[in-house]
Amino acid sequence: MSVVNYTAEEVKRKLDAGEAVLIDVREPHEFMNERIPGALLFPLSTFDPKALPEDGAKEVILHCGIGQRSNMAGMAALEDDRPAIAHLATGLKGWKFAGYPTIKTDPATGKPYLEQA
Repeated sequence: MSVVNYTAEEVKRKLDAGEAVLIDVREPHEFMNERIPGALLFPLSTFDPKALPEDGAKEVILHCGIGQRSNMAGMAALEDDRPAIAHLATGLKGWKFAGYPTIKTDPATGKPYLEQA
């Protein structure tokens, strides 16, 4: 079994339809600097597949910066007998390239703001 690869467009559609929960596996400082709206933080450095949401109503989709760490986290989840796991294959970089907004933190004020691509 392998991790399912999704494009930014597929992830956006699933999020907009309420069909998925997005898990960011980057580290806290990366998450604070810029993130996809609605994503939850589960850093790879402390990643525990057992802690992933499992209500069955929404698909869990992992993401990172470019897709490498989210694939690693997905493989760890599969090895831990999680049934199916997906990730944003192009990561945050692909999300931004597709023109979707992110939440950034203003370094001067520490306040988050929405940045349209």
